[in-house]
Amino acid sequence: MMTRLFPALAHNQVMHGAVQCLLTGLLALGVVLLLRRRVPKLFGEVALAEIRGLAQILAVGAILALLLHGPQWTSIFVLAGMALAAASIVRKRARQIPRIYSLALAGITGGAGAVLTLLVILGVIPLGISMLVPVGSMVIANTMNTQSMFLDRLRGEIAAHVGEIESALALGATAEKAIERSMQAAFRASLIPSIDNLRSLGIVWIPGMMAGIVLSGASPVYAALYQFVVLTTILASTGLSCLVTSYLVVGRVFSRHEQLLLRG
Repeated sequence: MMTRLFPALAHNQVMHGAVQCLLTGLLALGVVLLLRRRVPKLFGEVALAEIRGLAQILAVGAILALLLHGPQWTSIFVLAGMALAAASIVRKRARQIPRIYSLALAGITGGAGAVLTLLVILGVIPLGISMLVPVGSMVIANTMNTQSMFLDRLRGEIAAHVGEIESALALGATAEKAIERSMQAAFRASLIPSIDNLRSLGIVWIPGMMAGIVLSGASPVYAALYQFVVLTTILASTGLSCLVTSYLVVGRVFSRHEQLLLRG
């Protein structure tokens, strides 16, 4: 319909994409307007997020266009920069936890960094920029989201059970034992999206990466198998990231004398 109304778009791919972005961005803002009574002050946040996201993805596209002509090892610096930015975003979601930036960075590095390094060494993910950066960015982004959900849920659980946790400490329980139930609830809540994505693969959704591999000329069966590889990599990364964070977060929410510092 767009190309019928504006025939010039059929001959200009960039302009075509810009109009598509404009339409979907306005659609999202329209939905947020419908939600304004139930979620006040969301419109400004979503509008800013859209502008920021579009600017960032355009910048990444330009950088990738330059890097594709450079040496392969530069992809490591690109992914390291993404991990630093991801930790900064997690910090905004769980700023009540002391020294949250270093905690988030350690979790993302321990999860996404370790899993990607292992798979590159095994040859599952090629070191080339055209493959490592897109796959790595998906793994880091999903790990970031899981980190945010894990820490936010853990903070909420601890804040809701302060009396119970302090009673357990008074009776001689260790700090880890006192927040064990809160930790389990945070684990379950944060890993649900990754597990559901894997469970619904091919039935509810067909990921964009699979479509891209097919369009590049590869076998559809290979594209399906590789999409499974990506999703299981994400699940491994998010799970390992939460595990690393669960060990490190205890030292942030309790003092050296095992007094609860986090109050909500």
